[in-house]
Amino acid sequence: MTSNVSFMQELEQALNPSILHLDAVTKEMHSADALNPARAYYTTSDAWAIPLAVLTPTSTTEVVTAMRLANKHEVPVVPFGGGTGVMGAAVPLQGSLVIDLKNLNHIRSISTEDRTAWVESGVVLKNLNDVLNERGLMLGHDPWSTPIATVGGAISTDGVGYRAARYGSMGAQVLGLEVVLPSGDLLTTKPVPKNASGPRLESLFIGAEGTFGIITAAALRVFQLPEERHFATYSFSSFEDGFLAVTEMYGIGLKPAVTDLTEEPTHTGEIEILLYLTYEGYREEVAAQEVRVARICREHRGIDIGPERTQEYWAKRHESGERYKKEMLPLLPRERWTRRSARHEHWDYLHLALPISKVLSFKQQAETLCREAGISIVESAIWTEPELFSMIMTQTSTPGQSENLFQTTVDQVLKLAQDRDGTIEYCHGVGLKLSHLIDREWGSGLKTARSLKKALDPRHLMNPGKLGL
Repeated sequence: MTSNVSFMQELEQALNPSILHLDAVTKEMHSADALNPARAYYTTSDAWAIPLAVLTPTSTTEVVTAMRLANKHEVPVVPFGGGTGVMGAAVPLQGSLVIDLKNLNHIRSISTEDRTAWVESGVVLKNLNDVLNERGLMLGHDPWSTPIATVGGAISTDGVGYRAARYGSMGAQVLGLEVVLPSGDLLTTKPVPKNASGPRLESLFIGAEGTFGIITAAALRVFQLPEERHFATYSFSSFEDGFLAVTEMYGIGLKPAVTDLTEEPTHTGEIEILLYLTYEGYREEVAAQEVRVARICREHRGIDIGPERTQEYWAKRHESGERYKKEMLPLLPRERWTRRSARHEHWDYLHLALPISKVLSFKQQAETLCREAGISIVESAIWTEPELFSMIMTQTSTPGQSENLFQTTVDQVLKLAQDRDGTIEYCHGVGLKLSHLIDREWGSGLKTARSLKKALDPRHLMNPGKLGL
């Protein structure tokens, strides 16, 4: 406690008091992200901690100062972005200094010639994209959370958005990073797409969930606005047919900007299997893609049902983000959780990556596991690439009913993917929710990761309790 008092005193003296927040409401608002405790199966909300304080720096220099003091006093630090993470990566597990980067939100430079943008980590994705659009450019990363999510958060989880089929994950768009290390030292890497002068140091921080340092700025690859954008929707009689069509497309290098093969029940109870496709780029490319994809889909018994369903899909892709921003983000975490727990339904949304050759057999085995446990799979999908398989699992419950069976089944499905050379998450990171499986995920790689952690963060200050580190 003495150390914390001394730390707070030095922090108040070194920084503008207006960026240091000690009030109960601000601290509670930063005690959670979008993860519902009902989905954090092996922990409870009791294990989550109210921060010691919340810092909202406006410059990298202020982050450096705070990190040096935290290191001196051995105070844990948790970076915080838009708060849209659904895995608990931003949840403090002990009395910590939460560094909310929302005011580190300047677009430092945009180069149309270089197709790059240097931006601070607190820049909201939508705001950045709006500015880029004015210059005939766009961001390739386009997740549901675009209206809220920040650049730093998207990099720290290596997020996947709707356009990832064409442009890659957020990490793939990172050219260089500015990072405050746990020591308070500042690391800046060069913003170039290829560097063979040793390992790329920025890779240490992509998907690391703030466990190795605090990303304060990034050089991002940006893209020219497409000359044309066309939509198409195909219906299939089986998921297998649709999957084989997508696999063939990818095998010859055909990658529409949006590729989403979804199997889900309709309001009448029938199963509908649709392939949502969005083509964008220069007009000759778009035209060629349409022709070839149409042929491939026909060969796999796909039926062209017109562009309207995908146009609607495209128009509504950020709807949940806008709704969460308006309805849930202003609420205290416990109020969000109360609203969601009132449905008396166990549910989970899994995002698994598997070798192409094992996706269909995995889907069949996962369905068998769930059926035997009395759990419904209400949606299965291939999103952006044929290796990336997602599923929504639900089980209606009564108040007080144990979640043990549902939790156990979720884990069985996740382990089934791991045992088939797959990974337990391709989209949202590990956070708190999946950390109990990280030893199975990384195997001997966990020892290497912990060695890196010890070298960079010997006092174990950066976002402790995440990634098994």
